[in-house]
Amino acid sequence: MVEQTAIPISGIILAGGIGSRFWPLSRSQYPKQVLRLLGSESMIQSTIERLLPRIPLERLLVVTNAGQSDVISLELRRKGWQGIRLILEPEGRNTAPAVGLAAALLGEDPTGLLAVFPADHFIREPDSLLAALAQGAVWATAGYLVTFGIPPSRPETGYGYIKQGAPLGRAGTGFAVDRFIEKPDLARAQAFLDEGGYYWNSGIFLFRRDVLLAAMARHLPEVHRGLVRLMEDANQDLLAQIYRDFPNISLDHGIMERADQVAVVPVEMGWNDVGTWGALQDIFPRDGQGNVILGRSLDLDSKGCTIYAQNRLVATIGLKDVIVVDTPDATLVCHRERVQEVKDLVAELNRREMVESVQHLTVERPWGSYTVMEEGSGYKVKQIEVSPGSRLSLQMHQRRAEHWVVVQGTARVTIGTDVKLVTSNQSVYIPLKTAHRLENPEAKPLRIIEVQTGSYLGEDDIQRLDDDYSRS
Repeated sequence: MVEQTAIPISGIILAGGIGSRFWPLSRSQYPKQVLRLLGSESMIQSTIERLLPRIPLERLLVVTNAGQSDVISLELRRKGWQGIRLILEPEGRNTAPAVGLAAALLGEDPTGLLAVFPADHFIREPDSLLAALAQGAVWATAGYLVTFGIPPSRPETGYGYIKQGAPLGRAGTGFAVDRFIEKPDLARAQAFLDEGGYYWNSGIFLFRRDVLLAAMARHLPEVHRGLVRLMEDANQDLLAQIYRDFPNISLDHGIMERADQVAVVPVEMGWNDVGTWGALQDIFPRDGQGNVILGRSLDLDSKGCTIYAQNRLVATIGLKDVIVVDTPDATLVCHRERVQEVKDLVAELNRREMVESVQHLTVERPWGSYTVMEEGSGYKVKQIEVSPGSRLSLQMHQRRAEHWVVVQGTARVTIGTDVKLVTSNQSVYIPLKTAHRLENPEAKPLRIIEVQTGSYLGEDDIQRLDDDYSRS
């Protein structure tokens, strides 16, 4: 048997999802993986931290999409992890194409081991995960596609299941997979629990690169053909062209459920996929009435509720089994039994093109943040905060002009070829189609009020001419 500690592993972190069931906190441009639900670190930061004892930074790769690249890059930069490679999908095509793309671009070692991790799961016992990875590396080296199964603690209907087959080695170290099972109803989930030998599907995988690509060639040939072209010429235009033709399919459905040599390694690690607001009942301590209350909340006589508040006071009386989530621009109230339907609510928000599904009033950027204070027909008002020593890109707009009023600090402002310092209570005007830049040369935050006027005020009306953060 191969020595476990000697097997190097590269890690693929999937960070392209939205987490729509965590709306209104999660938005398409501020997804679940950057939320600080469980402490001071974002979920993607926690995911990387728990892997570092086993997988070094230079062997980690994050797959996300262009719409989320800024916020994901910011989370990596905050930890000094700029060395982690970031791959941008042109559009979402589920996890099979995402993992295949990462495998195609990690071409140094054909038989190297690749581990796949969702960026937004909670694991209470990371040492148990690392021990399971070491065991899984043995079976992956032997040619198995390995998944990791969570022994179920209740008849859960929100997870897929894995039924174990014959043992592969000594008791408990790994089993052949008998079959994968879709999310069951309650009676069937209880039967799985009573019978034993069933596991929740954690969504964590491990395999040799060549074994994965061979499985893709057999079971997803259209994806494999595109990946071969990318391995020969990995350019962004070709990637966009190829990705349009990829099927929207998960790694489970596309590969794991169809392949022959699949193994499951059981692991107890305090795992939770944090899939809905109801998951907080399993992670955070409850009060004497079974409530999880987070933030600035006051409750009288509610039972079994989850209440999450941000800036405003949220007061509740006599609720039972209700989820309440309050943010500055949107509030969710729903019954605990219907938390899965939050994604349907988000789909309706998208259908109506409502901005509350896309971003928050306050948007973080590598240089600081901005908050939308008010907007109407032909105008938008923002408060912009620029961190000490930082600057925005040199940019221009085709369809809007801007007025800047400095309310705190000193700004270095570039307008065309003119560069000047603007202090508190002073203002400047930036005409349409004029190159401009805002900088904070001081050691304290700079705050300005920006008034935009024009026929279109969307964030995509930004032409960046020069940028410190490699954004195009």
